[in-house]
Amino acid sequence: MAVTVAQATFAPGRVTYHRVIGAVLLYLTVAVIFSALFTFIGTLVPDAFAGMKVEDRPSLASQLIYFSFATLTTTGYGDVAPLHPIARSLCNVEAIFGQLYPATLLARLVTLEIAHRDQD
Repeated sequence: MAVTVAQATFAPGRVTYHRVIGAVLLYLTVAVIFSALFTFIGTLVPDAFAGMKVEDRPSLASQLIYFSFATLTTTGYGDVAPLHPIARSLCNVEAIFGQLYPATLLARLVTLEIAHRDQD
């Protein structure tokens, strides 16, 4: 799904409401993908995170999504922290993506809009 939405969002053409919503969807999808990666790491290494145990319970998904969004947006409240080197690396990658994606997205949408205006 993410690949299809990315192709439609970043393809040449006019900037529309649907493209902007697609770009937001991609940003949110990245957080969910990293939640799954954090689950994988936490399952393999039980003490990979401080303040969060990755074990089968109803609140695990919301806790992982919370941590992922705190990392993606670089708010990092400090109640959950990565301890394992792989978990730390994943957090760094997610935080970098969280900062670069909006800047790249804005540049691409502005470029598409300018190109469309030049055609008119």
